[in-house]
Amino acid sequence: MRAVAVTELGGPEVLKVVQLPDPTAGPGQVVVRVRAACVQPADVGARIGMLPGDPLKPPYQPGWDIAGDVVEVGAQVTDLRVGDRVVGMIPWFLTRGEPGGYAELVAVDAGWLVPMPDGLDYAVAATVPLNALTAHQALEMMALPEPTTMLVTGASGGVGGFAAQLAARAGHQVTAVAGRDDDEWVAGLGVARVLPRSADLGAAGPVPAALDAVPVGQPAAAAVADGGVLVTTRPTAPLDPPRGVRQQLVLVHVDRPALRDLILDVAEGRLRTRVAEQLPLSEAAEAHRRLEAGGTHGKLVLVP
Repeated sequence: MRAVAVTELGGPEVLKVVQLPDPTAGPGQVVVRVRAACVQPADVGARIGMLPGDPLKPPYQPGWDIAGDVVEVGAQVTDLRVGDRVVGMIPWFLTRGEPGGYAELVAVDAGWLVPMPDGLDYAVAATVPLNALTAHQALEMMALPEPTTMLVTGASGGVGGFAAQLAARAGHQVTAVAGRDDDEWVAGLGVARVLPRSADLGAAGPVPAALDAVPVGQPAAAAVADGGVLVTTRPTAPLDPPRGVRQQLVLVHVDRPALRDLILDVAEGRLRTRVAEQLPLSEAAEAHRRLEAGGTHGKLVLVP
């Protein structure tokens, strides 16, 4: 089979198409023929070696999110069958690219996958797992007892976009920060207020809670009220002074029941996501160049 490997740490050019043996399903696993793999900022981190945990040693395959068809079922798997359409998240922090989603075939734990509703497009489905689960888990970490006012940065992106929608649906008054030329999209997510990326976020506060999904760091922290909560998607500097703010980092984990609900919400139109462009698997390096250049409206998806 064909896969894309990080051959050494570096720029997009280190992503190379390689030939690998077809995987087989071990106990508790299925083999998925990948129809779509979403390109994530975390994949860029994997390519340059900037991820938590032990140092990365190439070669390895990037890729968290996959959507495709089950082509082989291993022992002890009872709820998936050959031919099932599935979508899921490879917990890349654990697999370290063995496997990764940038491949024609992957052998993955069945518990990482959920069925894909009829009518849902593979590319659209592939934009959901990592982004929506991170958003869902970030809001859970906040443990807000009742609806309140909340700031969400990066609402044009995957995590921020899903977080803004989920928070608004839970009754929170969301102030969302939009990317360039994206005010209309963000306003359509059900938020109370849209701010441009150039806005003074400190002036938008004080708010009891903020999800810094970019993260932008201190500007978002300045908006959080004393005693509030700030959740970030990557480590940021501690507040000085801390002002009693609970500052936490969200590291996504597999949650099959939550993913099943989130996928159904997307399929039935209760949550919005968007695909900027689909590119062949062989153009993974170009997808990374476009992602790092910025300015895309939606996710880039590789199609093996």
